[in-house]
This record gives sequence, structure tokens and C-alpha cells, in this order.
Amino acid sequence: MMAAGAEAPDSWYLALLGFAEHFRTSSPPKIRLCVHCLQAVFQFKPPQRVEARTHLQLGSVLYHHTKNSELARTHLEKAWLISQQVAQFEDVKFEAASLLSELYCQQNLVDSAKPLLRKAIQISQQTPYWHCRLLFQLAQLHTLEKDLVSACDLLGVGAEYARVVGSEYTRALFLLSKGMLLLMERKLQEVHPLLTLCGQIVETWQGNPIQKESLRVFFLVLQVTHYLDAGQVKSVKPCLKQLQQCIQTISTLHDDEILPSNSADLFHWLPKEHMCVLVYLVTVMHSMQAGYLEKAQKYTDKALMQLEKLKMLDCSPILSSFQVILLEHIIMCRLVTGHKATALQEISQVCQLCQQSPRLFSNHAAQLHTLLGLYCISVNCMDNAEAQFTTALRLTSHQELWTFIVTNLASVYIREGNRHQELYNLLERINPDHNFPVSSHCLRAAAFYIRGLLSFFQGRYNEAKRFLRETLKMSNAEDLNRLTACSLVLLGHIFYVLGNHRESNNMVVPAMQLASKIPDMSVQLWSSALLKDLNKACGNSMDAHEAAQMHQNFSQQLLQDHIAACSLPEHNLISWTEGPPPVQIQAQNGPTTSLASLL
Repeated sequence: MMAAGAEAPDSWYLALLGFAEHFRTSSPPKIRLCVHCLQAVFQFKPPQRVEARTHLQLGSVLYHHTKNSELARTHLEKAWLISQQVAQFEDVKFEAASLLSELYCQQNLVDSAKPLLRKAIQISQQTPYWHCRLLFQLAQLHTLEKDLVSACDLLGVGAEYARVVGSEYTRALFLLSKGMLLLMERKLQEVHPLLTLCGQIVETWQGNPIQKESLRVFFLVLQVTHYLDAGQVKSVKPCLKQLQQCIQTISTLHDDEILPSNSADLFHWLPKEHMCVLVYLVTVMHSMQAGYLEKAQKYTDKALMQLEKLKMLDCSPILSSFQVILLEHIIMCRLVTGHKATALQEISQVCQLCQQSPRLFSNHAAQLHTLLGLYCISVNCMDNAEAQFTTALRLTSHQELWTFIVTNLASVYIREGNRHQELYNLLERINPDHNFPVSSHCLRAAAFYIRGLLSFFQGRYNEAKRFLRETLKMSNAEDLNRLTACSLVLLGHIFYVLGNHRESNNMVVPAMQLASKIPDMSVQLWSSALLKDLNKACGNSMDAHEAAQMHQNFSQQLLQDHIAACSLPEHNLISWTEGPPPVQIQAQNGPTTSLASLL
């Protein structure tokens, strides 16, 4: 009898656990019954180990499968408390700490999550996997709070710990994560030696081929985004090519579930499918900056298709971030290629994605208002453009985005022609000859172009030529096709005004060729108008007629697109400057802007 009694707790416990798991994995899951089975364990007054593990299981089920976060929190707090009193109980103890801090963050109790994670980190030094995982988790928490200095310190501690426990793989993950944050902080002096060290570790590490290639992808993504941030779209090409080859290699490797011998190596940077989308994304960023807009379109379509498939099975927030960044880039492409109506619908799509996630909105609000500002310029709503850019400036602390917005706002003031003081104040802050605020090659070239545009409108043609030649020199050095096309056509216009028709033709013809290749609808419209006038002035009536016909075609396409865009209910977004994106967009009665002034 005694023997049977001694065995009884195991058998009842295993039976209840078996039932709970059966209900949890049913299709659809029967969570209420699963919870009942787990709660029944406490009726038997189980030993501490069983009690703590059951609290953890209940907390986990309630957290992941129900909205009852208060009850989940109570169970996780009990699991954490009891497990600290039990020896050799690391898995339950640290999983409870990790899950509980995640729940605290979800409830905006960040100040409860931090000390909990610090204590768990302090007592987990003999358990390499958990110690590394908790360090990553606290670093991520600091990053979400925009405290990048604390996050970098923790990642540095993690890298040193991984080195001590003999995990070069996880050391590289910590260092690459730190490099990513240093790039976000623009601490370029610290980034370069760090990336050099990472490159050496990645090349010399011999281990699981998928893990090695994923480290290489992480390393190359950082290098590519660093070049793109600096506006160096030509210099980045070898790195981008390596990255694309690397992702092809990964897609051919089989995900063998061979567990590493070192428990500190049990980490993955990103799933293979997420890495594929990320590589598409940086390729789109490159194509957009370089002015290969059809290529950008092709890769965006591929990436969005892949994202749609992934989002059916995976609700990871990073997928929504990828989707928003892809849409932001393709919207800019559409505005250039003369597809404003489609761009506007995609802006509305970004609004909808941001409505679903406050964090996504806070990270992308400035970009959203910037895109609306660019759309407003394209449909000639200059007052709205100014309001959108001013809102975006208020919402961003990102230097490159700030400079991009100021450059576009300056172009609005130049077109309006009566905002001299505001314009000079802006231009003083983005002076390409003196103390330019960012190291971006592309943005500095654009600042020279804006100066050239202003000088042109003021009739100071020699000064305009100096600025535009500077833009041309910089844009040719890094294959910035759109800036090259814009500078050539404006120089062509200046030579035409000065009566130098031959030199004007030498500028406008290549501008037209480049604009057709991009394709940039506005530059094509401008170039065809100039070619018509040039050929007329030189007595080439056939060529003049052909250019006039081209100009007429471009005008018609732009007009139709303009009417289509302004007739959409989404056009009302141009008036939104406060708070989160509007949920309902009211329809309106057709275009409100002058079509004549557009052309």
C-alpha cells in the first residue's frame, strides 16, 4: 500500500500533464480545458519543483493563448519566486524570468522588467545559454526605450562572456548586434574596428554551415546599410553582390537539427525566410537610391509576395516593419515614375499597418508625413506639402531623414517664390560647402542641386552652373542617376536661356536618355519641352514636331494620373498632420489643385 502511495503522485501528475498537453495541441486548441488540468495539479499539494513548473506552464499558456494577462502574471511571478528556492532548477527559473519580463513590457511596466532581468542575469552566470539569452533580452529592452548606450554596454558584456565560455559564434552575434546599434547612433569611429573584428571572427569560425552563413548575412547587411546611409550606391555594389550570393547559398543548405555541443551557441539571428526578405529589402533600397526604379519594383513585388506567405503563419512584428519599409521605398519610386494614384493607395496601406501597432507608428510617423509631403509636391499642393514636411521635422530625430526633409521643404519654398527668409534659414542649415549636417554623399549632392535650382530661379546663371556641376561630379562618382538627370536638364535649361543652343542640346539629350532609363516622368516632361523649343529655335521642324508629340504624351499621362489621384478618398490624407493616422477617409468631389500649374 505504501509503495503504491509513493508512486501515486507521479502517475496523477503525468496523467494531468498528458491531458493538458492533449488539449493544448488539439485543433483548434482547447485552452480552457488545458488550464483546468494544470490547475488541478495544485489540489494534490505537490512538491516545490512540480508547483513551480506548473505555475510556469499555466503562465505560459495564459500569456500565449488568452487575453488574461493578469492571471498569467500571477502564475509567472509565483513560478519565479518558488523556483529561486529550489536548487538545480535553472530552466524553470530563467524561463519564468524571461517570460515575466516580456509580459511586464507588454503591460508597460518596464521598470518592473529591468530589475527582474538584472537579477536573473546576475544569478545565471553558470548557465551559458540563459545568461546570453537574458543579456540579449535586456539589451533589446534598452533599445526599445532608445537607451542605446546601455544596450551597447550589455552587448559588450555578452561578447566578452561568450568569448570566456568558448562560443565564438555567439560572441560574433553580440558584436554584430552592438555594431548595428552603433550604426544607429552614428558612432562611425567605433563601428569600423568592430566590423573589422566581426569580419575576422565570421571568416575563421568553423561550425554549422547555416549558422556561419547567417552570421555572414548579418555582417554584410550592416556593411550594405552603412554604405547606403552614406549615399554611396556605387561603392556598395561588391558588398551587395556578396550578400545576394550568400543568401542563395543559405537557401540551398538544409536546416539540419544538429544541436551545438556548446549550449551558448543555441541562438539564431533570423529565420532563413526572414533573411531572404531582408536581402530583397536592402536590394530595393539600393535600386531606389541608384535610380533603377524598375528593378526596385521587381524586388519589391517579390519581397511583398514572400511577406504575405510568411504573415499567414508568423505574426512576428519584424515582418510588419519589413513591409512598411518596402512600401516606403516603392511609394517614392511610384511618385518618380508618374504613378501617383498607386502611391497614394500604398501610403494609405502604410497608415493601416501603423494603426495596428503603436510602436510601428512611432517609428515611422515622420517617414509617413514625409511621403505625404512628396505626394503633395507631385500634385502641386504646396501648402499641404509644407504642413506635411513641418510635421515630419517635428517628429524625427534622425539626422539623415531630417536633412532629406529640409532639402525637399527648401524645394517647396523655391517653387512658391515668396518665402525668402524661411528659405535662407533652411539653406543655411544644409550648406554643402560648410558644416553639412550628415556624411551622406547623396544628400550633399542634392543640397548642391537645391542651391543650383535657387540660383536658376534668381537668374544667377553662372552661380547655378557652379552648383550643378558640383552635383554632377558627385552624382557621377556614385551613379546617382536621378540627380544626374535632374542636373543635366537644369543645366540644359540654363544654356537654352543664355542662347547657347548647342551646349543646351548636349545636356538635354543625355538627360532625356537617362530619364527614360530610370524612368523619371517629370524629367522626361521637362526634357521633351526643352527639346521641342531647342529644335524649333535651330529650325529642325521634324525633330521639334517629334519632341512636341512626346511632350504631349507625357502631359496626358501625368494629367490622367493627377486626376485619378486627386479623386481618390485617400487624397484627404494630405490634410492630416496630428496624432495617429485617420481610420476612415471620407470621399471627396474630384481634384482641388490646378492642372495648368502642374504642367
